[in-house]
Amino acid sequence: MPRSPVPAPTDQDEFAALCRSSPWRWDTVRFVLSWPATGEGESPEPVRAWVRRPSDLRVEALDRSPLYTATTLQRSRDDFYVTSTSVSWLLEPSLVAPVYTDSGLVERRPEAAYGEPVFGGGRWQAILDPVELAGNAPVPPYLPERRPCTIEDVRPGNHHGRRVRGAVVTPGPAYEAATPGHPLAPARTHVLVDEQTAICVRSEVLEGPSAGSGHDVAIEAVDAYFVDDLFTSVTLDLTDVSRHLPWHVGP
Repeated sequence: MPRSPVPAPTDQDEFAALCRSSPWRWDTVRFVLSWPATGEGESPEPVRAWVRRPSDLRVEALDRSPLYTATTLQRSRDDFYVTSTSVSWLLEPSLVAPVYTDSGLVERRPEAAYGEPVFGGGRWQAILDPVELAGNAPVPPYLPERRPCTIEDVRPGNHHGRRVRGAVVTPGPAYEAATPGHPLAPARTHVLVDEQTAICVRSEVLEGPSAGSGHDVAIEAVDAYFVDDLFTSVTLDLTDVSRHLPWHVGP
């Protein structure tokens, strides 16, 4: 009896696979993150960030004022924390192999210690790794209710000079935000995912009370070398010996 032909991947399948791929597509990245104003109060100021997986992070204001540095998982807690599994024996994603599609994207993610160094909570985790839009593996076509999101209108595009894939995603009953209370797609949302890094570089909510809200990422460098000093906190009670210190001698 002849086997049934394997169905060709659709644009939706490829977009979902791209959303699963971030942990294996970059080691370091520098970007500017901004939050467009929506008329509901002031938006956070844009920041520039350096991320070196698995745990190094530096964040500055655009005037180069340092806001935060972290070099270990233990330093990122409370409002500044690392979202990851509590099972300590799991390996980092870079040390385990996913199942790839023929196009080199991730079809099925293995169990691993996922998580990025995060600044200030919110949707930061989902921006760097938008797997919540697709789930860890494909869902059979006869179980559509198990898909985190319905993916529609997939199109290639360009964002800040980089190639992206855009889509309109609608969360379903199985959708679960990486950070509770801060979904990347709280309702029907237009998203752009960078093809090289699989970072979600733009989102705009299209419906509901959050309509118009979202984020924008301008990626400036991928897999560049970052010196360790970028992620070292400055001890404010030390004297900078390179600066002249006046010495007043009394009469």
